[in-house]
Amino acid sequence: MTEHLVGLLLGTEQDWPRAYETLVARLGTVTDRNGGGHRLRTVRVTIEPFSLRDRPSHDLVIDRLAYWYYHPREWLKKIALMDDVYLLNSPFTFQSMEKHAAYCAMMRLGLHVPETVLVPYKNPVDHAKWAYTAEQYNRPFDLDAVAERLGYPLFMKPYDGGAWVGVSRIANSAQLHAAYDESGERLMHLQQSVEGYDVFARSLSIGPETMVMKFRPSLPMHERYEVAHGFLTDAVGDEVVTISRLVNAFFRWEFNSCECLIRDGVVYPIDYANACPDVALTSLHYYFPWAMTALLRWTAFCVITGRRARLDMDTANYFAVADTTADYGEKLRRYRELADGYFDIDEYREFCDTTLRHVPELVAEWVHSPGFDELLVSTVRSTYPAHEHDRFIGHFRGLLDLWRNDNAL
Repeated sequence: MTEHLVGLLLGTEQDWPRAYETLVARLGTVTDRNGGGHRLRTVRVTIEPFSLRDRPSHDLVIDRLAYWYYHPREWLKKIALMDDVYLLNSPFTFQSMEKHAAYCAMMRLGLHVPETVLVPYKNPVDHAKWAYTAEQYNRPFDLDAVAERLGYPLFMKPYDGGAWVGVSRIANSAQLHAAYDESGERLMHLQQSVEGYDVFARSLSIGPETMVMKFRPSLPMHERYEVAHGFLTDAVGDEVVTISRLVNAFFRWEFNSCECLIRDGVVYPIDYANACPDVALTSLHYYFPWAMTALLRWTAFCVITGRRARLDMDTANYFAVADTTADYGEKLRRYRELADGYFDIDEYREFCDTTLRHVPELVAEWVHSPGFDELLVSTVRSTYPAHEHDRFIGHFRGLLDLWRNDNAL
């Protein structure tokens, strides 16, 4: 029997970690194609001093913290470089998850990213050399002229942001200057708005699996993911999945979300670098069981098959496709082949269909159990004020009942 230790490097989250831990315990012994037995065990990673020569016992670590907390980030780098621990996500491309590099890379590959401009800081950074550098090298610029070239309305948003913090929709010069003044020391992008879009799609990817969901960003978080099916054509839906998988394979991200606007059949990726994508029970609700199924299957696949992390980035292979004279559709097809190759898509599907064929039923049984309802109730009580508990418990129970009906045993 081989035991595989999966570490959870967490911030404040409790709902999905509890769900994942429960499912790992329920998974029990998994028999591989050669008859070998495997068991997964979870542990929550603690933050403490570490020797660079310490040998970790983890086979895989799911990271939800190191995008902002540097001490565990350096531990992740160490265990990836020295100990071959598999990571979700790569700590070496977190800089790209600050949006700017991700925009640049996907523009280079020919995706329909809206026109974007990076503008200098509004306020001086706290650095002793600022005054000299600003005097010598910071050229005056006309912010209104930049905005007019992009065209109103547009969006101002942090180059390194998340959770919609600091994002402003700009309709005129007055709003432009107000938002820029408010940005202070934050480095900001100005980006064209895709007006009159037909669908806002947000796709959550875990390994090679992607769930494309209809997203309504103007609504409260518990209502943003609409339970909807067939809201994209087959071709557009496949393109959204391809873009999500391409981004993730390119940057070695395996737990990420992607936002795309679809207008007149054209897919515009607007945000696809999220070091800590939303997987909260109270956000995903109907889609939460899918996310836990995908996370369980991908992590089990990685540790049981001995999948090796690929820290190197094969950017030249993607750029070689970008530099051809092939049309957009053909380039997407080739990108999909590269991305599917990175994720070992055929081997993964065969593994799910054989070694892990019982997982969907296992998850469904758990979602029907009192234990899942207890998780739902405790999550609601820790998330919402007391006077809203009954309302939201009923709301989420109804959405999970819908999932149970759609995925009946």
